[in-house]
Formats: sequence, C-alpha cells, structure tokens
Amino acid sequence: MHEMSLAVAVVDQVETAAQSRGAVGVSSIVLDVGELAGVVPDALAFCFELACAGTVVEGAELITRTVRGTARCAPCAGDWEVGMPPRLLCPGCGAAAAELVSGRELRIREVRWADSEAGAGRRADPEAPREEHRHPITEES
Repeated sequence: MHEMSLAVAVVDQVETAAQSRGAVGVSSIVLDVGELAGVVPDALAFCFELACAGTVVEGAELITRTVRGTARCAPCAGDWEVGMPPRLLCPGCGAAAAELVSGRELRIREVRWADSEAGAGRRADPEAPREEHRHPITEES
C-alpha cells in the first residue's frame, strides 16, 4: 500500500516545517490529490492517522481536495477533463493527448498550525478559544 509511504512523507515534511517555525502542533493539513495519482483517499486517511502517532502532527485533520485530470491537445490546443478512466483522445479533433496538464499531483496545499496552548500533538480543550494560523509550507512557482 503506497498510501502509507505517502502519509509518512507528508508527516515528515510537516514535522520539519513545524520544527523550523517553532510550532508545537498542527490542527489541519490540506492536500491536493490528483485523480490520476493512484491514491485511494480513504486508505490515505487511515495511513495518515497511523503515521501521525507520536508526532507534532498527531490529532491533525487531513483534508484532501481532488484535482481533476486535464489534458491538452497539441494539434488544436484544446484542453479537456480526462475523467476516470482517463479519456486521452481530444474530444475536439480526435488526436491523442500531447500533455497531461493536471491530475497527477500530491501536494501539501496548506497547514494550519495550532497555538502553543494546544501542546505538541494534542488538541486544545474544545471549549477554549483557539488561535490558528494558515501558512503554506511549500513554495508555489
């Protein structure tokens, strides 16, 4: 199951970012997951929970956003959603897709860092007010 290795990689990257920022906890992580990436969202969520145990990420909510697969046709420059299973022939001219534009991503989109009162790997008292900050942990080009 490659979802476990993906979950471990996400947790490792977020832990590294948390250490560099002095963050003591993570409340949520948003992942962009391409529909062509071969990732089973339920399996990833299950593995994520296991990979978080004993880390600063423990207790964080994993939010996945599906990125639709799109392709571009070289002859007519048309773009289309390829769907699942992928349709790789251009609906406009019938040519084979020259390029997959999106749908293979697995990207950390956003991390919400928990406040210091939440403690490492623990959630704050649900009755207490909580401060969270949104910061991307990867650079966008």
